[in-house]
Amino acid sequence: MLLLVLPFAAAGLVLEVQWWTAESLPVAEWGCGLSLLLALVVLQLRAATPTGALTGAVITASLVFSTVTFPYDPWHTALMPVLGVSLLAWSATKLGRKKKEALGTAESRRGRSASQVAANLGIAALACSEVVQSWLIDSGWVSSGYVAGYAAGYAAGHAAGTAAGTAGFALGLAALAEAAADTVSSEIGQVLGGRPRMITTLRVVEAGTDGGVTLMGTGAGSIAGLIVALIGTLALRGGVELFWISGLGAVFGLVFDSLLGATLERRGWLNNDGVNFLSTASAAGFALGVLAMVSRLGRH
Repeated sequence: MLLLVLPFAAAGLVLEVQWWTAESLPVAEWGCGLSLLLALVVLQLRAATPTGALTGAVITASLVFSTVTFPYDPWHTALMPVLGVSLLAWSATKLGRKKKEALGTAESRRGRSASQVAANLGIAALACSEVVQSWLIDSGWVSSGYVAGYAAGYAAGHAAGTAAGTAGFALGLAALAEAAADTVSSEIGQVLGGRPRMITTLRVVEAGTDGGVTLMGTGAGSIAGLIVALIGTLALRGGVELFWISGLGAVFGLVFDSLLGATLERRGWLNNDGVNFLSTASAAGFALGVLAMVSRLGRH
């Protein structure tokens, strides 16, 4: 996943920084500066390893530059939902840590590794990239007219691919929201959810078992996903459609995550990073399917 996500995000980031430095230096300064600041805070909180924090900074900066709009305001970019994901994940991880340590399910005190960060945030960066944005429109998945009119005041694209279309960011926002939903669901469920049940059989299983779910954990995760979807919608001045598509995509991905855990992960065919990566991808895929359907209905 690192080989798939990090080189792609880093190469795109270099091009974006070069372009913005020439066209609007404050955009380049704010985008890089705030991403690095977030990485330093994450390191200070021990929420990620040094390489994990660096990977997060690269992906965050890539997302920020992909969602620039004018008049420019750094708080109206993807930085805000990324902050939401980070804060919700950190808070949920800290909650009831002693109980999780006793169960043997607590996250490492060193924080998340680079592969874990890439697994959770990588799909969002890929979905918001100019390559994917252009492909969505050129392939007819989403009409350019629908993208332009999807959220009032939101740019469908700038020269050199510097602003993500709203449709494309629905994919990225769904992936970010699912990342928050998955972490919160797992962490809250272990502390407050009681004995989990296997999602495929509904049999009671031990806490931390792959594919095990609790009502409390699922509810908390769904709320977390909707919170991130709301933050992203407000940050990008999106419409109610953006909120519901990305929020429902997060809930879909949360359920898909549990199904993967109960099947492929339990058989040893996937590790946790692979499950997280595919789950965020499923959330983005759900959003893409809904966007394509609504776009086609709008043309008839």
